[in-house]
Amino acid sequence: MTRIALFPGSFDPFTKGHEDIVLRGLKLFDQIIIAIGYNSGKSVRYFDINLMKERIEKTFKDYPGIKVVIFAELTAEFAKKNGARYLLRGLRNTTDFEYENSIAQVNRYLNEELESVFLITSPQFASISSSIIREVHRYKGDVSNFLPYQL
Repeated sequence: MTRIALFPGSFDPFTKGHEDIVLRGLKLFDQIIIAIGYNSGKSVRYFDINLMKERIEKTFKDYPGIKVVIFAELTAEFAKKNGARYLLRGLRNTTDFEYENSIAQVNRYLNEELESVFLITSPQFASISSSIIREVHRYKGDVSNFLPYQL
């Protein structure tokens, strides 16, 4: 059986920390679907969703086991439709754990075959967050060291 993992997120933007989780996840899964979703908690994206899809696809162009898609539905349902039995998530700190644990419980309730797999962020990426990168970029700061692609 093919082990397919869904790596969902708003990825606004997709960071080197996200890239690290995906590359490490490839050691555990046969295929990873990077699913760029619309976060209902954010009324407007900072980076265009199609631009992010393009940049992520370019980042992983040499990895046939990685697919990048855009979705707008419940993650548990999207996983089921795509044959993904695992959700791949990264944890930077205990705050992330608290947040992700609640989401994992609901996803498991909605799709009992869905297992959440958490990878602890590599130390060199633990301080990177999309919200901080957006703020630095907004005020014309250099964010190139935090992204696996050029904007």
